[in-house]
Amino acid sequence: MATVELTTDNFDEVTSRDGIVLVDFWASWCGPCVRFAPTYQRSSEKHPDIVFGKVDTEAQPELAMKFDIRSIPTIMAIRDGVIVFSQPGALPESALESLIEKVGELDMDEVRKQLESHSH
Repeated sequence: MATVELTTDNFDEVTSRDGIVLVDFWASWCGPCVRFAPTYQRSSEKHPDIVFGKVDTEAQPELAMKFDIRSIPTIMAIRDGVIVFSQPGALPESALESLIEKVGELDMDEVRKQLESHSH
């Protein structure tokens, strides 16, 4: 599946669905972002069951601010509407595949319990 452009209009709708959504915060002037794009695209083709979103931080500054994105590229993983990973830096393909595997293996009931215990 191709990547999906995420904007303030569709971000919440796309990321609140069940399943895995990866988000690449990027900008066209960012060299590492541009070099990471083909890796991200290849991964999206290998995993048609995952939504691969891209947020252009220049076009969507509100989203970059909302998630406190200070360095790009930043990769965020969301599963069943919960942010389970967010880290700046372009990932090598093997690390991106490893991240996808780990996010898929998460026990989301356990993740929600941990989040609840931290929020009290």
